[in-house]
Amino acid sequence: MNRLYKYTLAILLLTLGTMTSCTKDFEEINTDPNNPVAISPSLLLPNAIQVTVDRYWGHSIRYERLNIDAAMCWIQHLSRNIYINAEGDSYEIPLTISSGTWNNIYKESLINFEKVKSLSGPGKTYENANYVGIAMVMQSFAYAYLTDVFGPIPYSEALKGTAEEAINSPKYDSMEEVYAGILADLMEANDLLSTSGPAVVGDIMFNGDIMKWKRFANSLALRIANRQASKKATESRAIMSQILANPTKYPVIESNSQTAELTHFDVIGSRNKMFDVFSTRSDWNISTTLINKLLALDDERITVYAQPLADGSYAGLPNGLTDAAAGTYNASRIGLKYLDPTAPSVLMTYAEVEFIKAEAALDGDITGDASEFLESAIKASFKQQGLTMPGDYMSRIGEVTKESIMTQKWIALFGQGVEAWNEYRRTGYPVMPAPNPSAVFSNDGILPTRIEYPTSEYSLNKANLDEGVRKLGGSDNMRTPLWWVD
Repeated sequence: MNRLYKYTLAILLLTLGTMTSCTKDFEEINTDPNNPVAISPSLLLPNAIQVTVDRYWGHSIRYERLNIDAAMCWIQHLSRNIYINAEGDSYEIPLTISSGTWNNIYKESLINFEKVKSLSGPGKTYENANYVGIAMVMQSFAYAYLTDVFGPIPYSEALKGTAEEAINSPKYDSMEEVYAGILADLMEANDLLSTSGPAVVGDIMFNGDIMKWKRFANSLALRIANRQASKKATESRAIMSQILANPTKYPVIESNSQTAELTHFDVIGSRNKMFDVFSTRSDWNISTTLINKLLALDDERITVYAQPLADGSYAGLPNGLTDAAAGTYNASRIGLKYLDPTAPSVLMTYAEVEFIKAEAALDGDITGDASEFLESAIKASFKQQGLTMPGDYMSRIGEVTKESIMTQKWIALFGQGVEAWNEYRRTGYPVMPAPNPSAVFSNDGILPTRIEYPTSEYSLNKANLDEGVRKLGGSDNMRTPLWWVD
């Protein structure tokens, strides 16, 4: 009996010891390394950047492609030969373009950049001012994208759903307020970003090159300041002068090697989204408007933007034709450069920065020679396409005016349909030709001035949406002009 007692006691003590040991290391043993409870900024940053770029440049989800299906057709870079009434070329778009743009930018892009900031701020687990600066630059780009296509948007309260005092129905801020916030954030981001600061991981845009992030931040600030210049002249001039007067503190994009773009790899999920769309479908052609302008200028960029026909010539397709009428044309397709799966998605170029300077100099907002800036911009555009600007090209475009600057900018922005659409709506240039007699347009025949708010806002945030529409200054349709229209 005594032996049995001692044996039982020994087993009990051994069991208790084992239980104590397991309890002591319980959290460590039961932590799944494949499902971390804390996510580092390096894991959040890549997808947030990818979503933002894809939604701006183009992605592969049908009926959600604002740039490819709508803006590039509206601005007459591209035209459609089928599905014309259903996917943008006739000024009619599915509601999913609105909801897809809105939902993905807010839920997949902006919220993740906000998490990067909260994880990397002072005293936080992954404290790193460069992460914060990068997130602020990309948020600024994303908010600018949203407000430029919708108008007033949730901004100051947009990302406070998980705050201590949660706001699940955010108010709408006016475009003027959004622009002011963006410009302040870009200035702060420039101060935070430091080439001598800690390294960042997960930067799929510039591979950790902080100087390129600073250049992008300040170039983007020039874009925003110039866009609002007709409404806030004094402030815009001050911002542009501040940046351009101190290139050491405020570097901008100064060469094609510093372009803000996302490089792609030939693997599913990473590939250039225009390749995903245009290489599998043949229902887009180059617009007659663009082809005719390039031919009139004897502009070699036509060889990059478009594929020649069998006889070596180039021909466009008028916008807005019915499917039957479009089927009678033999028109050029988009150039092979854009069918390369590794071709970059472009956010901002050296050429654009020089075009901004040219317009600002012409308007008296900055000092400098508008003609010299324009020539520099065109040279940069040619070089971006692997070409050399002809020595007599400036004489082909004639006098340097707002129209000639903006028309050349429109040519250079091929691929960036949303940006070209922004500039057309703001300035009215280039002057578009009269519609083809066989064209049939919706939206009262008016080239869209914006896109409508998603239907989800009417059901989930109606009171604030109504105030946003009031700030818009017109009805929630595709004919109400935006705040920065000249």
